[in-house]
Amino acid sequence: MRAPFEQAVERHGATVLRVCRAVLGPGPDADDAWSETFLAALRAWPGLDEDTNVQAWLVRVAHRKAIDITRARARHAIPTDELPEQASTADIPDAEAVELWGAVRSLPERQRLAVAYHYLGGLPHTEAAELIGGTPEAVRRAAADGVKTLRKRYHAGGAQEGAPR
Repeated sequence: MRAPFEQAVERHGATVLRVCRAVLGPGPDADDAWSETFLAALRAWPGLDEDTNVQAWLVRVAHRKAIDITRARARHAIPTDELPEQASTADIPDAEAVELWGAVRSLPERQRLAVAYHYLGGLPHTEAAELIGGTPEAVRRAAADGVKTLRKRYHAGGAQEGAPR
């Protein structure tokens, strides 16, 4: 028997948020993608197969929601006289973590997506390759290159070895 939806949110919510932030950057867009992911998941939950890998399924839904937000962001900007809401600090313990998210955001797109889906989302390289396009080997290489770049940038910036992930 499949677990209740609330347990899926508790168990996988942080993973989905990390993926959204890695793809969209920390802030309201990532928070919106997280919310949209779980709204869509709630609607589909009753019809979900019992043997579905829920985490992988949620990461795929988050990927599609992030694409929707990226496309909407590219279509139009909305000027405003008011300051935007503060970026969410949930699951970001300190300023170093914000720098790390910035470093993830600055990776080339394929590397950023490979890191997000494989390392943060927990998808195997084969499933990440289906989302990104290309072969599992290419995704493995992009993820490895992305992590290597992050290590260089993050450690060169003065971060400590035990810094939060």
